[in-house]
Amino acid sequence: MPSSSSSSSPSFAAPPLGSNASCTSRAAVHAMEDKVYSKVTWRLISFLFVGYVFAFIDRTNVGFAKLGMQDELGFSEAVFGLGAGIFFVSYFLLEVPSNVLMARFGARRWIARILITWGMLSMATLLVKTPMQFYTVRLLLGAAEAGFFPGVMLYLTQWYPAERRSRVITLFMAAIPVGSVLGGIVSGWILEHFGGNAHLSAWQWLFLLEGAPAVVLGVIAFFYLNDRIEDARWLSADEKALLQSRIVVDQSHALTHKVGDAMRSPLVWLLAFINFAYLAGVTLMFWMPSMLRAAGVKSTVHIGWMVAAPFAVAVIGMLVLGRTSDWLRERRWHTVLPGLLSAAGVAALPWAAGDVTALVLVSVVAVAGNVIANALFWNLPTAVLSGAAATVGIAFVNAFGQMAGFLGPTVFGKLFTATGSATTGLYLLSGVLCLGSLAVLLISKRLVNR
Repeated sequence: MPSSSSSSSPSFAAPPLGSNASCTSRAAVHAMEDKVYSKVTWRLISFLFVGYVFAFIDRTNVGFAKLGMQDELGFSEAVFGLGAGIFFVSYFLLEVPSNVLMARFGARRWIARILITWGMLSMATLLVKTPMQFYTVRLLLGAAEAGFFPGVMLYLTQWYPAERRSRVITLFMAAIPVGSVLGGIVSGWILEHFGGNAHLSAWQWLFLLEGAPAVVLGVIAFFYLNDRIEDARWLSADEKALLQSRIVVDQSHALTHKVGDAMRSPLVWLLAFINFAYLAGVTLMFWMPSMLRAAGVKSTVHIGWMVAAPFAVAVIGMLVLGRTSDWLRERRWHTVLPGLLSAAGVAALPWAAGDVTALVLVSVVAVAGNVIANALFWNLPTAVLSGAAATVGIAFVNAFGQMAGFLGPTVFGKLFTATGSATTGLYLLSGVLCLGSLAVLLISKRLVNR
């Protein structure tokens, strides 16, 4: 490709509509765009995907650790629920400041910092002996990880236009089911084989071995990521010009660009509520191992495989629906239908609790539907916010949603302790998921279907 200044127009720009070569040239431009965006995706998304895989493992592996640490340390269901959920309090409080700081220091430095600190704190969980220590390390872990997800969402708006973002977001968020599949299998294996080695319990080895990769990735991120398109030495001048021109056009279509407008917008608060509803579904991930054991599954390896099953289905669903969402330029129903399916699955879990096969099948519907809906949801805020509004607005939408990560496990744990059953908590969770899914339809399709 011939070289040119990044400030000039790309040499492969489409000719005027009246040109005889218009169709052929437009096809050539589209093919060139596909090639450039594929290059960006392989470079950036592959690395961020791996980082988010370990983020999700380190956030939720406490559900597997519970199988050993609860008996060893004598934690009640309420203590465990508060410890699992308190992660999201500091996460909530620091997400907006974290995104503001990322805008100041750049994605390269800030994402590296996030990875290193959360990896170290995840490993430090092996030192927990008392409930207060458990609460403290989970609170610090939430503070360390705060900003990674909204930071990546903001980062993607600086590289991809809305018309290409659904596939990229779902590809990145496929890290949730992939992390859960790998986390389930690996966590089960660690618990089965590492107990007693080097005077550490199996659950302590779990935190040590699954926290270390994040530290390594953080060091790599500092040298690997680029803050801006113009900093990418792996792109030619023409490729940079193409990417920048698409971002300029895309941001001109956003609903709001200013921080004040974003925080006063009813639409932003609606998006925050929808995200809250979907993230309430994270509660299931903390209790599925225990529900399977209560149903009669004794082997932690088998539990790991069964917990992984819904996420394997979710990977396929996310990638397929992400592609059809971009192809059809339809965002709302692609989010609503998996969300309603998840609500139905959660409501059916009490009925399936006594039978292992039924429990696994229903959990596939409940968990996979929730994960898919959560991934497709992020096409909505990234379509209506840009500029300074995106820095704070996206972080606020995600931060508000993360409060469900605290309230969900905490309320669920208290209801479980009070009633001796998961039924009441599951019905409440199903209702929240249903309301959140239906709320998506309140958003004008004109704003998001592009």
